[in-house]
Amino acid sequence: MSGTAGEDLAALVRQLRWQCRRGMKELDFVLVRYLDGHFILASDAERHNFVRLLAMEDDQLWALLLGRSHSEEAELNALVQRLRHTDRH
Repeated sequence: MSGTAGEDLAALVRQLRWQCRRGMKELDFVLVRYLDGHFILASDAERHNFVRLLAMEDDQLWALLLGRSHSEEAELNALVQRLRHTDRH
C-alpha cells in the first residue's frame, strides 16, 4: 500500500471514529469495536456498507443491531450480523 493510500485510509478512520460517537454508549461501543478491529481489513464493499450504517439514525441502527428490524439489503444485514458478533470476540 502506498503512503498516500495508507494516509487516506488513516484519515478516513479518524473521520469515522467521530461518526461512531453516538447518543448511546452501547452503540458507540459496538461501532468503535468494529472500526478498530475489522474496518481496515474489510473489503471495499463492506467499508462502504459500514459508512452507510453510520448514516442511519441511532434508533434505526440500534433496532438493526438488536434484531428488531432488518434491512431489505442482504449486504447490510450481513454486516449487522458481523457487528453484533464483533463485541463477543
